[in-house]
Amino acid sequence: MAHISFEESIKILKDNLPSCKDCEKVFLDTALNRVLAQDIIAKYNNPYMPTASMDGYAIRYEDIDSEIKIIGRNPAGKFEYEKIEKNQAVKTYTGSFMPEGADTLVPIENVEVEGDRLIIKEKVNKGFSVRVVGEDFKKGEVLIKKGVKLRAAEIGVLASLGISSVYVYKKPIISVIATGEEIADIDDEVRLGQIRSSNNYTLTTLGRELGFETLNCGIAGDNKDEIKNKILSALNSSDIVVTTGGVSVGDFDFVKEITGEFEVLFHGVNIKPGQWIMVAKAGEKYIVSLPGFPYSSFVTFLLYVVPIAESFEGKKTLEFLEAFLRDDFEKKFKKTQFVAVNLSFEDGKYIVDVRGKKQGSSGILTNLIENRALMWLDEGLYTLKKGNKVKIIKY
Repeated sequence: MAHISFEESIKILKDNLPSCKDCEKVFLDTALNRVLAQDIIAKYNNPYMPTASMDGYAIRYEDIDSEIKIIGRNPAGKFEYEKIEKNQAVKTYTGSFMPEGADTLVPIENVEVEGDRLIIKEKVNKGFSVRVVGEDFKKGEVLIKKGVKLRAAEIGVLASLGISSVYVYKKPIISVIATGEEIADIDDEVRLGQIRSSNNYTLTTLGRELGFETLNCGIAGDNKDEIKNKILSALNSSDIVVTTGGVSVGDFDFVKEITGEFEVLFHGVNIKPGQWIMVAKAGEKYIVSLPGFPYSSFVTFLLYVVPIAESFEGKKTLEFLEAFLRDDFEKKFKKTQFVAVNLSFEDGKYIVDVRGKKQGSSGILTNLIENRALMWLDEGLYTLKKGNKVKIIKY
């Protein structure tokens, strides 16, 4: 079977990505990292009256060289003195409204007070420390656009508007199934020839780390009916079904046969690791069958599952960046290759290296420990020199 190029596989995937899921309304306390499904428009000016931005005395700037009388004070949250006349001042606190007629705030440290007389020792400019109407936002302004991921600042703005719940896009549900007679679950007794299953735990956690609802559906042995029943059951309850193992050319690789019963987008990509990646559509849902090696399944999950999940929710979780090599690097495989690298930010740029990384098969999951980036190397055999620019995927 001829494998397609990585670029071709990504193009096919992009041409078949889903649109955003339906919306749901969530309370602000649970809206963190959700994607907004509505524009948030200001219904009023903020502040809606001129407001003091520090403690001091509200005056008319034209009186700054005159003898000024203190007529009272306006603590924050109270507005006892709504207006001042010529040569009058009101002691005003951070967050207090400025009385009508006042246009300047003189800080406490700039004045002396003798009885009810205000003596200005150090002058300020007109309008000093006064927040004008609409300084933060104006009525009718779009404050947060549809499609924005809600973080602390956005949630703070929503709270300041008195919005307790918002419409967000529903999260896609990803189900993960590990397959293979050679794998045993955490608490199972391991027979000779078996290994512990890590893929279903690794990928479930990776999906959750990236903000998706991800379900661990356990293990299916090398039994075609068992695998098919698990996949069909997962399709009923999720948007993306991810399997690991059973997609290459072995006698017991039943996953490729079952996934092949659906609308296959591609099977086999010229990449390392993960050449036997298989992606299919099941109506509005997706089946992504990944290789069984732990490192392969991790990388191909990032490359193929994440873009589908992102599209369902209309967000981006991966960063595609440029970095510079700390050391020379020899590419020994012709395929497009994704290499686990150490990543650091030094002197304003990303630096990568493979120091301490083990060389070997695609089963070396430990190369990903404390690692948050993959180096993306295009097809061909070549040597990169220290200081060369490379592409990376930061997750």
